[in-house]
Amino acid sequence: MAEVLVYVDHVDGAVRKPTLELLTLARRIGEPVAVALGAGAENTAAALAEHGAVKVLTHDAAEYADYLVVPKVDALQAAYEAVSPAAVLVPSSAEGKEIAARLAVRIGSGIITDVTDLEAGDEGPVATQSVFAASFTTKTRVSKGTPVITVKPNSAAVEAAPAAGTVEALAVTFSDKATGTKVTARTPRESTGRPELTEAAIVVSGGRGVNGADNFAIIEALADSLGAAVGASRAAVDAGWYPHSNQVGQTGKSVSPQLYIANGISGAIQHRAGMQTSKTIVAVNKDAEAPIFDLVDYGVVGDLFDVVPQLTEEVNSRKG
Repeated sequence: MAEVLVYVDHVDGAVRKPTLELLTLARRIGEPVAVALGAGAENTAAALAEHGAVKVLTHDAAEYADYLVVPKVDALQAAYEAVSPAAVLVPSSAEGKEIAARLAVRIGSGIITDVTDLEAGDEGPVATQSVFAASFTTKTRVSKGTPVITVKPNSAAVEAAPAAGTVEALAVTFSDKATGTKVTARTPRESTGRPELTEAAIVVSGGRGVNGADNFAIIEALADSLGAAVGASRAAVDAGWYPHSNQVGQTGKSVSPQLYIANGISGAIQHRAGMQTSKTIVAVNKDAEAPIFDLVDYGVVGDLFDVVPQLTEEVNSRKG
């Protein structure tokens, strides 16, 4: 069976959930070979093997932390040349898409981004995408070279499938461009105790109808009762009510959770583009004609200041 390269997203050896999802998808089209780079790379092997990696290629160097994406592209290219894979899978984060695009240019291959499903085909992997602000679903395959594919978080359920997970050192020679852009400072992200927005199974978002930064407390309370991440529409972010890092939409983050609850969000195309692939969508809006109701699974026509606290109370009572 052909091998499939999987780029590992990890923090000091702790593998992030989107990578485990990639391993699940990779097993549909071949044998997963994971590529783990940077500090703690060798510590990823146990988790990767548990989820299907037959091999784990590792390499650590100061360049991965000190410079931007080019050293990682150099390493992934080295892995590609060593393995000759049937496909290369990368998490669909901002950094992941840049790595994938640079790799595709280097190896002369086609690239497919923001994939939501993947299956084997007679002429190579077939990817499912939501396009044109999630108005259409397409089936796509690369017609030239080895497919380089980025996959959106929450596109597949994580499935354990123990494999050998043999750790091998990856030989990497950095290019002249690897040190072209240096990282001069880092600021740790302030922890909220909530899940990462793009990886969360449940997202609770607020929009213009929240009517103020202080009122986001009721959105946060519902999110906390559900163990969810908090999102915001562009209108709420532009008004300064919530940080840009929490914006969901075409100019913010794209999410695809199991459950998305939109509160006081009209449903403009800009917002829909970032959340329309959610598995179940619930909306609370006092305007019965709001466009958001055209795509929801469940809609509540009512004042969010009445509905959301009652929902939070009900969730908490059932938990208790």
